[in-house]
Amino acid sequence: MFGFATLASLEYFEHFIRALEERFRDRDRIVEIHVCEVHPTASILRRAAKLARLVDESAGDDGGPIHIVGHSTGGLDARLVASPTVRLPGNAHRRLGWTSRLRSVTTINTPHFGTPLAAFFATVSGQRLLYAFTALTVAGLKLGAPPLAAASALVAAFGRAQLGFFEIELIDRAIESFIRVLDDASSRELRAWLKLLRDDQGAIVQLMPEAMDLLHAGLVDRAGLRYQSVATYAPRNAVRDWVSALRSPWGAMSAALFTALSNITARLNEHYPCRSHDGSIEQKLARVLGELPPPDANDGVVPLASQVWGDLIWAGKADHLDIVGHFPGEGGHIDWLASGARFNRLRFDAVLDRIVTGMVAGEQSSAERAAAPPRPVVETRVVERDLDMAQGDASTGPSGEPAA
Repeated sequence: MFGFATLASLEYFEHFIRALEERFRDRDRIVEIHVCEVHPTASILRRAAKLARLVDESAGDDGGPIHIVGHSTGGLDARLVASPTVRLPGNAHRRLGWTSRLRSVTTINTPHFGTPLAAFFATVSGQRLLYAFTALTVAGLKLGAPPLAAASALVAAFGRAQLGFFEIELIDRAIESFIRVLDDASSRELRAWLKLLRDDQGAIVQLMPEAMDLLHAGLVDRAGLRYQSVATYAPRNAVRDWVSALRSPWGAMSAALFTALSNITARLNEHYPCRSHDGSIEQKLARVLGELPPPDANDGVVPLASQVWGDLIWAGKADHLDIVGHFPGEGGHIDWLASGARFNRLRFDAVLDRIVTGMVAGEQSSAERAAAPPRPVVETRVVERDLDMAQGDASTGPSGEPAA
């Protein structure tokens, strides 16, 4: 929902990248990781075109395997690039030669079937709140605890917007407060980023549950490619799980923000329920979790069922930012959003173990297919028969077709 890799001297995927590198190194493998800086809310097609160019420019010609990991909307970018039916704009469609080396696509907390939060952010008031929420995210992850007064104004604005009231001036003051606590360079960078949010809202519209039908109608999974997903949810309104957070003023404010986001994300439409219609997603979730959470379970941004695609390799309690390393703990981890999920390093390590194991499995299955002997060619002949043969020739079966 934010799309930045580096912003206000914050490395969004720092912990995730380090964990991937460690696991490949433990397997005596050399891995080169590139983070794609995409427009935060541009259309999935525009973002996918940039991803295609990045991979093409960085893949080299050594023939090594390629894997794509997409967090949030990034998972849809990855699926679109991998699709054999994709038609990218500009010269990007000529930058897909590397797809023959693609071995896996991993989607993490990705809204495969959309999210009601996008429908909210598509409104005029929702767009202003998205700007403020993005500014709060940067300030929170960079500083640990943004200005309480500004965060309080944002919480109040969420409540008023849901009731049909909205004060733009209140939100603008909150944004300025978040920006002021950052240094000059970071503030300029954040202002430029917020301008991008205002200039292009393509992805926000596309991520609405009502719009996802069109994406699924034209998106085809690549044959033989491993698709795997990670899905999470956080308890809703579980105040007892926030006891530790409520000990600090910012913890209480953060918990209120998460509640506002989660409540909006839980507004499922019976016609567009953010899940497949065949019940397969519920079966996967129940098998992995041992039970099926309520239909409105979400990570604060994306409904749980919307996050499942391909092999579900891990599902559990975490919010939308926890899963990529923004949870409380040592080693520079900062958890600015108190969701009550109690995600920790142990779960984070388990998720990364599953992701890398799946990547290696994708490579092995591809190698096995390449090494397998060719299938025998079955010759097919078309036999033309005249009317007399079709009406009772001994060589035909009861239906008039050639007998086996």
